[in-house]
Amino acid sequence: MSATAQTAAGNLSMRLRRRVAAWARRRQGEDRLPFSVSSRRVYILPTRGGVAFAALLLVMLLAGLNYSNSVAMLITFLLAGFGLIAMHLCHRNLVGTLVHGIGSVDAFAGEHARLFVTLENSADTTRIGLECSTDDSGVALIDVRPDATARADIPIALPRRGRFPIERIRLATAFPFGLFRAWTWVHVPLSVIAWPVPRGRREPPPEASSGGNALAVLRGGDEEWSGLREFRHGDSPRQVAWPVYARGRGLMIKTYESPAAHHRIFDFARLPGSDVEQRLEQMSAWIVAAHARGERYGIRLDGRELAPDSGHEHQARCLKGLALHGSGEPW
Repeated sequence: MSATAQTAAGNLSMRLRRRVAAWARRRQGEDRLPFSVSSRRVYILPTRGGVAFAALLLVMLLAGLNYSNSVAMLITFLLAGFGLIAMHLCHRNLVGTLVHGIGSVDAFAGEHARLFVTLENSADTTRIGLECSTDDSGVALIDVRPDATARADIPIALPRRGRFPIERIRLATAFPFGLFRAWTWVHVPLSVIAWPVPRGRREPPPEASSGGNALAVLRGGDEEWSGLREFRHGDSPRQVAWPVYARGRGLMIKTYESPAAHHRIFDFARLPGSDVEQRLEQMSAWIVAAHARGERYGIRLDGRELAPDSGHEHQARCLKGLALHGSGEPW
């Protein structure tokens, strides 16, 4: 087959898949979690092995009729009954599965995001060999025991930064004998985000001070230990370092420094260079390093500013802003 013919065949296959996907979405509509897979939305077709099995039965049937061989006819009809039972068991293995929840974990470009699909089985038999996948991912294979839940971990490749919408999730099974494959589609608004790769060697901007470096006595909250000072009139006894007093060093007061006093601001506009991706990668590297050191930091990007903070949620929000830079999407 020539390259032109292969390209035409590929385009035809892609258009056909899009048409089928649009038809399935119109037929099923959007899904709301949790929901149970009903028989109406399960599709089933023979696999390549099932087609070969059917062809074998046809040859056996013709041979038995041609030679009037009752034994051959008996075996043919027994195998046909076996195939029908296999089709029924394959269909039943998927019908009634409860899609309990779907979650996602973002990652850096060039890595794999994770899509977690939690399935629940209320039947009295184990659902074996359930396959979970998307249009652009590998297949996660799981078994769900009776009255239990199981989670499928689907890897999603992230070739570049940005948002990657997930149009649909495919649940399928070929159990028990691989002669038939039953499947259904799950339509839930989902997407994963590819953060810019943390790469760059520039030194981060110096720390800024928003509250001065004055020490404060313990007030509760998220202050950081700073040191000791001598007792002054009006200090609370609860602020006294009693272990120090017990060692004969006199009355000393525990002092703390607010972590909000020091922070860094990573400003995209101040980064030199004309390569947008390199500048985003440098900011990503600064964010990852600051998070690892436990620092407070904020970003300025696209005319917006995220106030200095720390923690995993703040890091994810900052990286999301970098990933969506230039897309016009809110973050």
